[in-house]
Amino acid sequence: MTVKLIVLGIYFAILFLIGIVASRRIKGLSDFYVGGKKLGYWAVAFSARATGESGWLLLGLTGMGAIAGVSAYWVVIGELLGVGISWFVMAKKFKRLSDGYGSITIPDYLESHFKAKTHRLRAVAAFALSVFVIIYVSAQIDVTGKAFESLLGINYYTGAIVGFVIVLAYIFTGGFVAVVWSDFFQGLLMFLGLVALPIVAFWSIDNIGDISSGLAAIDPDLLAPFGGGDDWLMKLFTLLGFAMIGLGFLGSPQIYVRFLSIKDMKEIDKGKWVAVVFTLLTDAAAVTIGLLGRYLFTEAGQDPEMILGNTGEDVLITMIEDLLPLGIIAIYIAIILSAIMSTIDSLLVMASSAVVRDYYQQIYHPDLKDNKMSSISRWVTLFMALFALGIAICVAVMSPDRTVFWFVIFGWSGIAATFCPVIILSLFWSKFSENGALAAMITGFLCVPFFKFIVQPIEGIGIYFEKLDVLAPSFLLAMIAGVIFSKLYPLKSTAKTKNA
Repeated sequence: MTVKLIVLGIYFAILFLIGIVASRRIKGLSDFYVGGKKLGYWAVAFSARATGESGWLLLGLTGMGAIAGVSAYWVVIGELLGVGISWFVMAKKFKRLSDGYGSITIPDYLESHFKAKTHRLRAVAAFALSVFVIIYVSAQIDVTGKAFESLLGINYYTGAIVGFVIVLAYIFTGGFVAVVWSDFFQGLLMFLGLVALPIVAFWSIDNIGDISSGLAAIDPDLLAPFGGGDDWLMKLFTLLGFAMIGLGFLGSPQIYVRFLSIKDMKEIDKGKWVAVVFTLLTDAAAVTIGLLGRYLFTEAGQDPEMILGNTGEDVLITMIEDLLPLGIIAIYIAIILSAIMSTIDSLLVMASSAVVRDYYQQIYHPDLKDNKMSSISRWVTLFMALFALGIAICVAVMSPDRTVFWFVIFGWSGIAATFCPVIILSLFWSKFSENGALAAMITGFLCVPFFKFIVQPIEGIGIYFEKLDVLAPSFLLAMIAGVIFSKLYPLKSTAKTKNA
């Protein structure tokens, strides 16, 4: 226990140091929220990937590999496509437009893009961001508490509060610069830890050729690339649910704010390769860890959740405790916490920007100078963080048997369904209108809880939508709403052309 605490102490000290150094670069609102748009490709690429994956990569995707088997590699394919399209196809166009508008937030970009005469678009975007970001941050705080409890034997509530205080400390001092630099450090830890563990696991197995036959003996469905069972429609919906997780990389604000912050187009050209290689290696390693854990720690006919935890989410922890020496286990604990904290910090800064920049300054106090907003931003970040902590603790008290990761995916899906269709259409469809954007955002925002709490419990069809999950149908309906309302309420220039 002492060794673990020493290693974690060093890890936390590095985060505090990053916050202190970064604070020297904060001279105004642009510095606090997008690092003055001067960041390099290594930091941005690693930060975007660490933020986009969170604790779900280390605990959720490894667990999915253990329970679903090789069909979980469809998640890898979906995420690889999402990240690739985002960096190779969308990033430069978004960067060029947002820089031309002088945007430092996503609502800034949207309002400028549509030359909006009112603040309706900004208000809806900022509200949606605030709601789902708070949910997402609450989920990550919840995961933090569980991680401290399972890895260190520390009380859940103590762990949640300790992790919360650490993240808040370096954000409060260093803003977005501290977030990106700490995410680079934490992303590097995640990358090395995930890629190394399957190698260690393979090394511990006497005959690697026995893995396939061993998995088949445990459950033949583990080796089925399209999933097990005879219901082809269920298999299709399951695989689509796996692959469509990648949709969230096509415009989610917590990722696209990195494109606002990057220095120039040349950095995007370099960063895209870093992001794609990071995604391929870490995601494939996570699923492989799950498969190897299932082979090593369960037997035929045995319930894997009894050994590997609810939905297999303890497979990574079980593997490191069984295969690694104490000092390395302590480093892996820091890696798991890195995955969680790298998402909390980014989301808190983004939620603060929605309130301070997009509500307080742009709507109510447009004459207020940016350099006077930095201190306000810090206090708003503190308030929103405390609010998220309160939600996480309330959920823990009211639902002690909850599954952590539906909470995480729900927040991720809400942000993605609200913003990704709007970003895509704004970049690639010249006839996309402000009313179309409003309709798309509102539809995506409402569809996520609709499919989760109304459609999924329906007897008969609900189980299929449970496998598909909420993001894909919400995303599709938001896109359709955006197109329909842009046709019904076209851009003024388009309408005039038609009348002529």
